[in-house]
Amino acid sequence: MKLVLFAPALTALAFLSACGAPAEEAPQQGPMPVTVATPLQQEVVDWDDYVGRFEAVQSVEVKPRATGYLQAVHFRDGDFVRQGQLLFTIDARPAQAQLDQSRAQLARAQAALANARTELARSQTLAASQAASREEVEQRQAAVRTAQADVAAANATIRAQQLNVGFTRVVAPISGRISERRVDTGNSVTADQTVLTTIVSTNPLHFAFEGSEAALLRYQRQGGGNQTGAAVRIRLQDEADYVHAGTLDFIDAGLNPAAGTIRARALVANPDGLLRPGMMGRLRLASGPAYRALLVPDAAIGTDATRRILNVVDNEGNVTPRPVELGPRIGELRVIRSGIGPNDRVIINGLQRAMPGQKVQPQAGQISAGGETESRAAPPQATPSSIATPAQ
Repeated sequence: MKLVLFAPALTALAFLSACGAPAEEAPQQGPMPVTVATPLQQEVVDWDDYVGRFEAVQSVEVKPRATGYLQAVHFRDGDFVRQGQLLFTIDARPAQAQLDQSRAQLARAQAALANARTELARSQTLAASQAASREEVEQRQAAVRTAQADVAAANATIRAQQLNVGFTRVVAPISGRISERRVDTGNSVTADQTVLTTIVSTNPLHFAFEGSEAALLRYQRQGGGNQTGAAVRIRLQDEADYVHAGTLDFIDAGLNPAAGTIRARALVANPDGLLRPGMMGRLRLASGPAYRALLVPDAAIGTDATRRILNVVDNEGNVTPRPVELGPRIGELRVIRSGIGPNDRVIINGLQRAMPGQKVQPQAGQISAGGETESRAAPPQATPSSIATPAQ
């Protein structure tokens, strides 16, 4: 009876022993396939990005040069006006009356001069026949000179009054976009004080920005690569590409000690009037001449603690991590400053299957030159964000 009860237990124990037996080891897999390619070699130009605003080259507050009542306005708010175009008319009647009075004074002075000359001629005739004294002749000569001075003064007064009459016509001092009128018809205006409107020039425009002291030093040490006359490119807030061309035309003489920045300015053509003073934009300034660069996909770059690395495969298929120094981006590619050579085979696909020190099965690939522009936005800053584009 005891044997019968014990038999099932032995059977169960044998079954458990069989289940716990070590399984047969799986065969090891061969090297994992990865895609490798040599770095793309290309002539590129590094650019620095700056944030700035457009400014008018010329900006004028239009003020009258005559005092009086505003009689008429000859433009519409926001119009484009030409230099010399009539803008305002001031009541000219008071100035015209003064001009007429000055002309009458000139006529009186001219009559006095004519009479003085006649008296002088008579005295000279009498003096020749000893009928008049020398003193009388000299007095007549002095009277003629006085009358001549009166005529000259009257002519000067007339010229001044003619200017005052002309000043009742307020014309545009420059060509450009005019603002709204600030004084309506019927109001009194004061010469050289009342602001009637403003005019800003529109073509070309200035683009003003500020750069850091470090950037200024870098430019200067590179030796004239970014001095006045250097080419710049600008884009607006709603534009993906830097389509507006200009030239650097001004760098301030000194830095702002409070901010540690220096003001600079570019001149930008604006023939279609798209750009307006006050608009913000981003400017690219070449940070140096074109150079031959090595480029790899930005996605192929890994991180090892604080280092950036690229995985390189040697001729025997071994994976070796290489610390690299990164440069700016060109689309989906990244400029590599140092760490790899032009003939190194870099893993560009299958990074998750590549372990340092292990063998892989490299498959030939190719790095394309797609994505030649950079459209990511950087926060506004005086220190530029660097970027590169292929050299044209």
